[in-house]
Amino acid sequence: MKKTLLALCVLGVCSSAVANTPSEKAIQIAQDNMIIDTHIDVPYRVNKGWEDVTQATDKGDFDYPRAVKGGLNAPFMSIYIPATYEKSGGGDELADKLIDSVEAIVGRAPDKFALAYSTADVEQAFKDHKIALPMGMENGTPVGGSMDKLRHFYQRGIRYITLAHSLSNHIADSSYDLRRQWHGLSPFGKELVVEMNKLGIMVDISHVSDDAFYQAVEISKAPVIASHSSLRKFTPGFERNMDDEMVKALAKNGGVIQINFGSSFISGVTQQWSNLRKAELEKQGIEDDKDARKAFDEKFKSSNPYPYASLDMVLDHIDYVKKLVGIDYVGIGSDFDGVGDSLPRDLKDVSYYPYLVQGLLDRGYSEADINKVLHGNLMRVWKAVEKVATEM
Repeated sequence: MKKTLLALCVLGVCSSAVANTPSEKAIQIAQDNMIIDTHIDVPYRVNKGWEDVTQATDKGDFDYPRAVKGGLNAPFMSIYIPATYEKSGGGDELADKLIDSVEAIVGRAPDKFALAYSTADVEQAFKDHKIALPMGMENGTPVGGSMDKLRHFYQRGIRYITLAHSLSNHIADSSYDLRRQWHGLSPFGKELVVEMNKLGIMVDISHVSDDAFYQAVEISKAPVIASHSSLRKFTPGFERNMDDEMVKALAKNGGVIQINFGSSFISGVTQQWSNLRKAELEKQGIEDDKDARKAFDEKFKSSNPYPYASLDMVLDHIDYVKKLVGIDYVGIGSDFDGVGDSLPRDLKDVSYYPYLVQGLLDRGYSEADINKVLHGNLMRVWKAVEKVATEM
């Protein structure tokens, strides 16, 4: 496997030339037009180690100065709840705490940020030259089988829910979990999708099993989203990503796939590297030993350098969706602050969106199509979800 990885790198599969410096046009497009990113893990990051993201920070992928430089207008703050809370309990308390932290960001700098509970709020913040902070919940565990809890989190500002995460929960089977207890959605999960439609919460099918995806799409009266997923075409065998038939079904539903920037989501070579590392960890039986795992990683990476993806590879995913189903069904869900040190060389933090714009320009995308990728497609879906809620 190691020789295979090295051979692929030599052939240029795992890397490409550094992206072109953004032109004035690319920078202007990023600054003049709305950019929505549907998945940034700031709340969990600041919960683990507090940083004032209203100012420049030394760590992480997001802070206000970098967001302004990149032209970011509406980053969905991910209310991420680890899968272990399904059994341990307390997921609802953590979710409320993380929502509190988003409200605190706005309270600390109301001249820079604004909470966003609707598409109208996002548009108003854009007019006011503020960064809107809508919220999505990554992992439905905090709902706890209660529609009252669901309504509580809607009232607190949650506007999408990723039904499951790395383990199956009381709502849906996870793509990562071999135990498919529900064969898709649970009975409660099916009812939950309908109630989310009624409230105006977007159904997010990132992380769920294929069966759960198809059932959610069939049940939902509103378009669904994949808030931070990429394409299985480029990462064969990685069920966390979406295959061609799923993307077609998503487009038929009117939904949108928001491309994840993490290298292992983008590059098949990086996925092979991750699989090799995981297999070696399991072989040595040190997956749960933090210190042993750290020592292992240092040694493993010294002999197997991490094969970072590139901006070109991210653009390949966008191109592929465009060719498969059309430009109206793709956007960006970077997973900044959620994928650690695995971001492509040319997309390292929220200041790098102009590089993405330049890459799209270089590939012949019109400004109208670029705006669909940056915000138009997601706003179309969100407005459709709001409309269905009003009608229901």
